[in-house]
Amino acid sequence: MGFRDFRVRVATRVILIGATLTLFSFTLTNPELFITSSLLAVIVVVELFELYRFISRTNRKLTRFLESVKYSDFVSGFSSDNKLGESFKDLNVAFNEVLEAFRKARSEKEEHLQYLNTIVEHVSTGLLSFDQTGKVELINATAKKFLHTDKIRNIDELIETQSRLYKVLFDLPAGKSTLFRAQGDVQLSVHATQIVLRGKKIKLIAFQNIQPELQKKELEAWQNLTKVLRHEIMNSITPIASLTSTMKDILTEDLTPNGEKFELNNEAVDDLHDGLGTIEGRSQGLIRFIDAYRDYTTIPLPQIKPIEVAQLVEHVYHLMKPDLRKQNIEFACHIDPEDLQLNIDDEMIEQILINLIKNSAEALVDVKNPQIKVNAFIDEEDTPKIEILDNGHGIVREALDQIFIPFYSTKQRGSGIGLSLSRQIMQLHNGTLTVDSELGEYTKFTLSF
Repeated sequence: MGFRDFRVRVATRVILIGATLTLFSFTLTNPELFITSSLLAVIVVVELFELYRFISRTNRKLTRFLESVKYSDFVSGFSSDNKLGESFKDLNVAFNEVLEAFRKARSEKEEHLQYLNTIVEHVSTGLLSFDQTGKVELINATAKKFLHTDKIRNIDELIETQSRLYKVLFDLPAGKSTLFRAQGDVQLSVHATQIVLRGKKIKLIAFQNIQPELQKKELEAWQNLTKVLRHEIMNSITPIASLTSTMKDILTEDLTPNGEKFELNNEAVDDLHDGLGTIEGRSQGLIRFIDAYRDYTTIPLPQIKPIEVAQLVEHVYHLMKPDLRKQNIEFACHIDPEDLQLNIDDEMIEQILINLIKNSAEALVDVKNPQIKVNAFIDEEDTPKIEILDNGHGIVREALDQIFIPFYSTKQRGSGIGLSLSRQIMQLHNGTLTVDSELGEYTKFTLSF
């Protein structure tokens, strides 16, 4: 309605100007109407000025409105006058409503930003972001505490004071994590993420002091290990002590003097022979246990080099093929991409794969259509993974949390170090070994690098 009123006013002025110009042209042909033509000329000039003023008034308001939006100046308003018509009043009202909406949106945005800043500043995780030139974009109070600084403009400032941490921050690839031992008893878990903001790559680093959690887990691990050691040692020492006492009683009661010699009856000799055999067997078992413990605690550092996963899995399959064929186990392998490579110690990872495939084969006893599948791929977080999946009996839920504890085994003749050793090897590769299982359906071990 307002725009139509505006058009009518403009059209009226144009028509008046046209009519005046027509009369002015007519008077020019008649010299006797010189005064009239002069007056009409003045009227035309006035009408043109009025039309210009009328239109420029709207343009000025529109320009001021757009400048207010451009420079985020939402304080000023527009008077709701109607001196130039109802359309101008409606226009002013519309401008004010739009500016008010912008004011509310900016206020909500500032409140939200303040809320996020408060959270970032008070979280226990240190946050640091910097661009490709090292310019620091964001750093919270916790990160400053870990970096031992009150202000940092460029990450290069850490070269002199904390060169080791500086190297970790720049060398750590996006999506990866590492551990860094800072001053004192601070053990930092450092995780890197990369984002693109307005076409500029930003590296976001998250620091977290995991020393208290590590100490707690370390204590739990030692307690679990102590329980296992106590159990194994007691299983060996108790019968040895009991048999030693029994054999001492036999010698005391059944050993009879015969001149310068001593004699034992046949039954006592048999009892001594059985007792010594049992002691020998338990002693050998204790030695094997100690050897397993030594193997677990003396793992060499991995020799890292690029290895094609396809060749690695194929070599493992050829080693395991005779055992798999004996059980009629169907073996399948899928690698995506086919030329997937990993920077690993191939002998160590091969040892893990053999151990996991062997465990899967043992879980497939008395299973119809036994299958083992090996899948190697890169997940959505750009993390290379190798999965070993079987359709065996599965693992009970209570045992899932225990199977990686050293010397814990669900098998009667198992040493209990295979899975714990495999997890330790993965940790030396800065990776993880996890398990998922459903009783009676499947078991899946995942190696994440």
